[in-house]
Amino acid sequence: MRIPKATYRIQFTSQFGFDNAKAIASYLADLGISDLYASPIFKARSGSTHGYDVVDASQLNPELGTTESFDSLVSELQSLGMGWLQDIVPNHMAYSSENAYLMDVLEHGPDSSYTDYFDLCWNVPFGDREQRILAPLLGDFYGVSLEKGDIQLQYEQNGLTVNYYSLKLPLRLESYTKFISHNLGKLTRTLGRNHPDFIKLLGILYILKNVPSEVAGKQRQDQIAFIKGLIWETYTTNDDIRDFIDENLKIFNGEPGISESFNLLDDILNDQFYRLAFWKVGAEEMNYRRFFTVNELISVKVEEMRVFNNTHSLIQKLVEEGKFTGLRIDHIDGLYNPKQYLERLQEKMGDVYITVEKILELTEDLPENWSIEGTSGYDFLNYVNGVFCQAEKESQFDKIYQKFIGTKSDYASLVNKNKHLILEKNLAGDVDNLAILLKNISSKYRFGNDFTVNGLKRAIAEILTLFPIYRTYITPDGIQESDRACIQEVIRQAQAIAPLLQHEMDFIAKLMLLEFDDSLTQTESEQWLYFVMRMQQYTGPLMAKGVEDTTLYSYNRFISLNEVGGNPSHFGISLNELHKFNQKHQANWPHTMNTTATHDTKRGEDVRARLNVLSEIPDQWEQQVNTWSSINQGQKSKRQGAAMPDRNDEYFLYQTLVGAFPFAEHEQSSFGERVKEYIIKSIREAKVHTAWLRPDNEYEEACTSFVEKVLDSSISKEFLADFREFQQRIADYGIFNSLSQTLLKIVAPGVPDFYQGTELWELSLVDPDNRRPVDFEQRRAYLSTIQQQIKTDILSLIQKLLTEKTDGRIKLFLTVQALKARIDYLQLFQDGEYLPLEIHGTRANHIIAFARRQDNQTAIAIAPRFLTSLIQPGEYPLGDSVWQDTHLQLPKGTSATWKNLLTQQSLQATETLSIGAALAHFPVALLVSA
Repeated sequence: MRIPKATYRIQFTSQFGFDNAKAIASYLADLGISDLYASPIFKARSGSTHGYDVVDASQLNPELGTTESFDSLVSELQSLGMGWLQDIVPNHMAYSSENAYLMDVLEHGPDSSYTDYFDLCWNVPFGDREQRILAPLLGDFYGVSLEKGDIQLQYEQNGLTVNYYSLKLPLRLESYTKFISHNLGKLTRTLGRNHPDFIKLLGILYILKNVPSEVAGKQRQDQIAFIKGLIWETYTTNDDIRDFIDENLKIFNGEPGISESFNLLDDILNDQFYRLAFWKVGAEEMNYRRFFTVNELISVKVEEMRVFNNTHSLIQKLVEEGKFTGLRIDHIDGLYNPKQYLERLQEKMGDVYITVEKILELTEDLPENWSIEGTSGYDFLNYVNGVFCQAEKESQFDKIYQKFIGTKSDYASLVNKNKHLILEKNLAGDVDNLAILLKNISSKYRFGNDFTVNGLKRAIAEILTLFPIYRTYITPDGIQESDRACIQEVIRQAQAIAPLLQHEMDFIAKLMLLEFDDSLTQTESEQWLYFVMRMQQYTGPLMAKGVEDTTLYSYNRFISLNEVGGNPSHFGISLNELHKFNQKHQANWPHTMNTTATHDTKRGEDVRARLNVLSEIPDQWEQQVNTWSSINQGQKSKRQGAAMPDRNDEYFLYQTLVGAFPFAEHEQSSFGERVKEYIIKSIREAKVHTAWLRPDNEYEEACTSFVEKVLDSSISKEFLADFREFQQRIADYGIFNSLSQTLLKIVAPGVPDFYQGTELWELSLVDPDNRRPVDFEQRRAYLSTIQQQIKTDILSLIQKLLTEKTDGRIKLFLTVQALKARIDYLQLFQDGEYLPLEIHGTRANHIIAFARRQDNQTAIAIAPRFLTSLIQPGEYPLGDSVWQDTHLQLPKGTSATWKNLLTQQSLQATETLSIGAALAHFPVALLVSA
C-alpha cells in the first residue's frame, strides 16, 4: 500500500480540468505534496462545479478533458513520483435527464433492467412496488406549471419526452399509442388508408398495443428501440406524417389561459411511471432515498452486487493500472451497510489506501472493524482548532452573546428544536416511510397490534432527534457494545420526554437491539433487520441538516467552533485532550488524514485562526461589537417595529467580517458581494426568518442592504475606521495562530492534507465561495523565490517574510520547509511514537509541544498560542524577551545537539530546552536531534 506523505485537494471543474492540473503538478511536487487528491472526476451533470452529481461512474467527465489528457496528467504525476487519491461517490447519483440508468427506470418502470440500481419505494420492500416514482423537480405547483405551458411534450429521434426547462423525461411505451392515435382520422383523410406509410403507422400502433408483457430487460429495450426507429423513419421521410405529429405536439402542449387545452397532456403525465411535482413536495412525500434532503440527488443501492460492480468498474480498472493509488469514500454513513461495502471495496481494489468521510463526535471512535486507514480529517480539524480557543473565557462569551442578542441561547435545546424542525419540514416523507414500514412489522406482533402509524411516527421522530452521533452500525452480524449503549440511552431519554409512547419505544428498542423472538419466521426476522438498517440511514441526514446546516448558522456564540463535525457547546480543547487524541491516532489510525480546510468547511482555516484570537480578549470584543452595533443602527431596516437583520444575525456578521476581511486591497472590492451571497445562504440555513423552502425576500433584502451599507466607505466611514483598526490587530495575531496550526497538521500523526490554495492565507467562506479560482502562477513564483533564497540567506529571508507577512509567503515558507522535513524523516513522522512534552515557566500555557520518536531519532514541534497577552500588535513572539523562563522537558536519552529544520539553525540543549532559544528566529519550531 502506498501511504501518501501529503495530499493536496483539487476541485476539478470545466474551468480547471486535467490539463490545468498537469500544469501545476511540478509546483505541487516542489511544495512537498506526494499525492494529488481529486474531487470526483466521473461523468457528472453538465456544468457541475463539484462533481458529486454523478450521472455515470463508468466514464470520466468529458468536461474535465479527454481520456488522453487524463492519461497525460497521470503520466506527469508518476514522473514526479506522485500518487492520486480519488474521491468517489458510492451513495448517490444525479436525478437528471443525463442519468441514463434512471431514465431507463422512468421509461420502463418495473420492466427496466435497472430497477435495482436506485433506492426506490423502499417503504414497501416485501410488497407492492407499483408506486409512481416521485419527480419533485418543478419550480412551482404541478397545475400551475402545466397550465403556464412550462411542461411540454417534445419529439426527437430518441422518442417522445416531457420537457421542463432543462429537464427531459422519457414517456412510457403505452403513451405513444395515445399520442399517435389522437386525430388519426385526419391523417387517414390526408394520406388515404392504402398509403404505404399510413399502413406502416397502423402497423406500429399494432405492435405498440401488443408488446408481450412477459418480455423484459434487454429484449424489451431492443423491441422499443425498433419501434422508435420505425416512428422516426416515417416522421423524417413523410411530410404529412411529420405535420401530423407536430400538430399533435401543439395540441397536447395546450394553450396558456385555456385550462381544458391541457387535459390531454395531463392525462399522459398521469399515466407515467413517475409523478412530476413541485420540489417542495419532496419534503413531505418521498418514495426514493435522497442524499440528505436534496431532491436532485437520488441514492443508489450499492449494496446490490450488480450495482456495486457496475459503479466501481472504472475505479477498479484505474486502481489496477496504478493510476489511482488511493480512494476517499464520500458520505460513508449513507450506505445501507458501510462495513460490508468497505470489505467488498478492499476485495475488489486490493491493498489500496482508503479513507472515509466520517463525522465523529468529540468522544466517538471510528469503528475498529472497518478496512480503512482512517477519516478524511474533520476530527483532527476540530481538535486542532479547539486548542486555540481559550476555554476559560467561556462564561464571558456566554454573557456577551446573551446580552447582545437579548435572550439566553442553549445549544442542546436548539439542536433538539432544529432536528424536530427538519423532521417536520424536510424529512417528513422519510419519517412517514419509516413509520409505514414499522407499522407493517408491528401489526404481526401481538404487543404491537394497537400501534398507530401516527404514534409510531412520533416515537421514531423522538428517537431520531435524540441520537448524539451520526449513526450506529448494526448489521446482520450483530451489534457493537458501543452502539448498544448508545441506543439504550437514546430510548431512555425518549421515554422520559414522551412517556405516552413508552410501548412504541420499547418495541423500537427491541428491534434496534436485535432482540428477536424465537417465534419469528426467517422473513419476519429479515423485516426487523431491514427496518433497523433503514432507520440507521436517517440519523446522519438529520444530524447534518439539523446541526450542521441549521444550528451552526443560528447558534452564534463563537462561530470559529461552528464547523463540520464540531460541537460549539464545547468551548475549546485542552492540551491534554489534544495529546490524547493524537496518541490514539498514532496507535489506531496512524495514516488517517489531517485536514484544516475542505470543500465542505463552513469557513476558511485562516478565518478560524483569526476568530480564535477573540477568545482571548472577551472584554475588548464586547466593547467593539457594541460600538459597531450602535454606529450601524441607522443602516438597519424596520418591519412592524422590528429591526432587520436581527441581533443574532448582526452578531454573526461582525464575526464573519473580522474573520474574513481580506489582507490584499485588490480583494476588498469584491468582498462585499461575497459576504452578501454568504449572508443569504447563512440566514436561509438558519431557518429563523427565511429558509430555502420559504424565502422571505424582505428580510433577505434588509440583510444584504445592511452588508452593503456597512462596507460602503461613503456611508459607514466611522464604522469602517473603527472596524479596520480592530480587525487588523486581530488579523495580525491570527497569522501566528495559522502558522502554529499548519505546523501541527504536518507533524501530528496522520497524513497532512491541504485544500487548494491554502498554502497562502485562506480567508474564504462556505461553498461556493471556497471554490473560486486559485492563482497558481502567483504561488509558483513565490515558491521559486523562497526556495532560491533558502539556499543563500535563510535568516534574511525569514525576516523579510515576517515583515511582509500579510501576503502569505510566510505560510508558504513554513509549509514547504515542514513538508521537506516530513519527507526527509518520513519513517519518523509516519511511524514514530507521539510524546506530549511538559512545559514549565511563566508562559507555559502559551506553548503546544510534542515529540515524535523512533529508535534514536527524535523530532520536536513547538507551536505558540494565546499571544494577545504576550506581545503587542506588530511584534513577534520571538526570543527570551517574550518567552522569559519558559522551557520544555526534553525526552530522556536524546542528543544535546538539535537542528531547527525550519530555520536550519543548530542549538544545544540537555534535559530542558528554552522556548526563547527555540523560537529565536521563527514563530514556530520543528527540531530534530542530531
